[in-house]
Amino acid sequence: MWSFDHEPDRSRLAERYVLSSDTPSECAAKLASGEADIGLIPVASYASTPSLTVIPGCTIASRDRVRSIVLVVRPPDGIAGVRRVALDTASRTSAAYTRILFSRFWKRSPEYVPHAPDLEPMLRVADAALLIGDPALYALEDRAAREQRTGERLLYLDLAHEWHTFTGTVWVSAFWGVSPEALTSSAVSAAQLVEDFQRSRDSGLAHIDDLAAEWSGRVPVPRATIRAYLSENIWYVLDGPCLSGLELFYRYGAECRALPEAPTLRFL
Repeated sequence: MWSFDHEPDRSRLAERYVLSSDTPSECAAKLASGEADIGLIPVASYASTPSLTVIPGCTIASRDRVRSIVLVVRPPDGIAGVRRVALDTASRTSAAYTRILFSRFWKRSPEYVPHAPDLEPMLRVADAALLIGDPALYALEDRAAREQRTGERLLYLDLAHEWHTFTGTVWVSAFWGVSPEALTSSAVSAAQLVEDFQRSRDSGLAHIDDLAAEWSGRVPVPRATIRAYLSENIWYVLDGPCLSGLELFYRYGAECRALPEAPTLRFL
């Protein structure tokens, strides 16, 4: 979002787009209901909103460890001891990946319960807790301190790494969905929209240090951790390996009934 938030492009883009900030699941809901025309949505949402088109080339993905999607496991015997999983309610995609990993690769069938993203309350009602985004990063930062406070050693599984280990493909979390109806009634052409979003992606990649400096004042995570996360953990280009990972995600998700059957991706 660099160009949308910073000059010299911010004023120009403000003439074309009105921004709002929401959780991934809220972005998907607003796009599905028509409250939004474009949304950075969890990839699982595409399976239930097949009329959307996708902005090519832009994504939130990870080619190995992502750090911001973590399954925290309490039983001493690890995954084998998990009977109930508390799922962060902020993203349906991460929940679907979790269900796929348990069903297809770990060969387990735990109970799943939705829960607000707070580790300690989650572990009071479940054997494992799925955290995404900032809560996951906070949990990793607090890992050693928590162990000292409680004397308890938990297992922290990076689910993007687990997915990559089992499938050899890229973990894809989100992409930009567009309502075709909104595009036909807009003065912004498809080509212009794609150019704006890809240009903003590239500008952000050129300002990783600036982003780390900005966000270190907004979230309780060290600047070096933020920089490493933005530059090493996240992959921003929706390329061939990402599309291969998405193909498996949609197929496995339908097979284990974590997702409805998804149509082929349609791009602007």
